[in-house]
Amino acid sequence: MYRRKGILLVITGAIFWGIGGTVTKKLFQQYPIDVNWLVTIRLLIAGFLLLTVQFFGKDRSQILGVWKTRRIAIHLVIFGLLGMLAVQYTYMASIKHGNAAVATLLQYLAPVMIIVYLLFRKQTVLTRNDLLTVSLALVGCFFLLTNGSISQLSVPTLAIVWGVLSGIALAFYTLYAVPLLKQYDSLVIVGWAMIIGGIALSFIHPPWEMDFKSLTLEAYSYLVFVIIFGTMFAFWFYVESLQSLSPKESSLLGSIEPLAAVLTTVFWLKEPFGFFQWVGTVCIIGMILILALGKDSSSKTNQLSNNEKPLRVS
Repeated sequence: MYRRKGILLVITGAIFWGIGGTVTKKLFQQYPIDVNWLVTIRLLIAGFLLLTVQFFGKDRSQILGVWKTRRIAIHLVIFGLLGMLAVQYTYMASIKHGNAAVATLLQYLAPVMIIVYLLFRKQTVLTRNDLLTVSLALVGCFFLLTNGSISQLSVPTLAIVWGVLSGIALAFYTLYAVPLLKQYDSLVIVGWAMIIGGIALSFIHPPWEMDFKSLTLEAYSYLVFVIIFGTMFAFWFYVESLQSLSPKESSLLGSIEPLAAVLTTVFWLKEPFGFFQWVGTVCIIGMILILALGKDSSSKTNQLSNNEKPLRVS
């Protein structure tokens, strides 16, 4: 029953992430919502809620304890700005200029970027799985972005640029968080990172500078879903699943996220999706499954995968 609970939690969280991206696109389509404002309000509220969960459910002393060591505090601030904020902003910007399906799938290039980084640092060796996943990623992106035609892109250029930047930011986010996660709970690290990112972006677009009268009840319901379900609950459920599932199992089940994003984008928002874009989608989801199921190629990689707690931020 404990294991079944973990499976249910990670699947539910992944579905929330995928649908949350599509709901965000709906907001951008129908209401005058600025990307900066949405990212700011999403980070601040979700971060506060995550720290609240930590306060009532786990070791509350960690909430302030993370700031007592200067080195860790600086590390956390960098993680909040260049990791959390960068991932959230680039992902939302990609949705704004394109759609949730493409943004989510491009963000899932992060594992390939991590493989390349580890190879460059000589922390792993190139395997058949690595070659297969990189090939699937490149082929998948080609079909996804061109729909099989090299004459023109089927996705706006800005959506592609922001999507690729989102993948780079997610790769940095995942690798840079390792030392922090060895000392503090994920809820504390991610909660504070969200608040740091939200405060920083508030200087560019304060959360109170918004034409709230232009928002309908439907818009507020979408905002609640994006912030509460698509961010706070999604991450909480994913973290809780790690109590009964291995990181590899959680990552595998989490691959439902891009599928949920694609399906809701096509069938709810009625976004056009060509045959070759579906082929590209299958290639990228296949890459995710291979990465989640494949065995690590070196002892360092094994140690990394056993000790790290994967973070989710979509």
